[in-house]
Amino acid sequence: MIKGSKAAREITLEEKRVFVPIPMVQEPYFTLSVIVGSTPVVTTPAAFSPTANSEPILQEPNEPIVDEQQPQQEQPQEEEMPVVEPFGRPQRARKSPISDDYIVYECEEVQMEDEPTSFEEAMRSTEASKWQEAMEDELKSMSTNNVWDLEEIPKVAKTVGGKWVYKVKRDSKGNIERYKARLVAKDFTQREGIDYNETFSPVSSKDSVRIIMALVAHFDLELHQMGVKATFLNGDLEERVYMAQPKGFVVTGKERMGCRLKKSIYGLKQASRQWYLKFDKTIRKFGFKENVEDNCVYAKFKNGKYIFLVLYVDDILLASSDVTLL
Repeated sequence: MIKGSKAAREITLEEKRVFVPIPMVQEPYFTLSVIVGSTPVVTTPAAFSPTANSEPILQEPNEPIVDEQQPQQEQPQEEEMPVVEPFGRPQRARKSPISDDYIVYECEEVQMEDEPTSFEEAMRSTEASKWQEAMEDELKSMSTNNVWDLEEIPKVAKTVGGKWVYKVKRDSKGNIERYKARLVAKDFTQREGIDYNETFSPVSSKDSVRIIMALVAHFDLELHQMGVKATFLNGDLEERVYMAQPKGFVVTGKERMGCRLKKSIYGLKQASRQWYLKFDKTIRKFGFKENVEDNCVYAKFKNGKYIFLVLYVDDILLASSDVTLL
């Protein structure tokens, strides 16, 4: 309806669509050259020209045309390229740990005899008399150190098992020096909180030994090394531990009695700790003072003279400025 007029006017609406192509940028195509003889043929993609009423078409690059009638020429010899190893673990030439000037001496093989693993086997062996003597020496040493007392075992108590361990001691040439028998306790039968509590025992560090050796070399100190025999038999046992009488040496008429241990024998979980406590208590009586950094290093100073002591389980290293202190 037109403004100012009451007559209606018919209007025809017509829809007309116009196609507008989407602009696209063609990426260049690269093809490898095909060598025919010695002349390479390189192809390039065709030109792109979109039309108004059609979708843009991406044309594939034309395949190279090879003239079959063209005579083939001899291909030039390709130069050998160096082989490049893949990245990875570096390879290096392995050298023998033994130098060429190292002299190897022939030595005779020593026939090692089988050592018995039980009391019955030791008594059946050809060296039964020597093993018997070795066991008697071990029990004599325990009696001297007052290791145990024979007592009635309480009903609520549980005994710790014992075992004989046999060893043949030889010299550097393989000759037999002596037969050794040791009575050890079976620590796997011990109960924590009843048969033992603490088991930790300190040992000297390797750095401490290096420092002492450096002082010996620098100040020209006297050096001495010693070992403690029957080491663990010196430690006092705090817990009440009962052990069965050693096999083959049960006292007649006292078969029902057991060994109430007063000293820590080999095999007990707390044996090493009890030995260290006993050694620490004894060495302090001689005027030695414990090192703050290493509990197994001791020092003593007197009248301008001094001595160092290093303990490693049952081995002792002594370094002194005066021989009289050793």
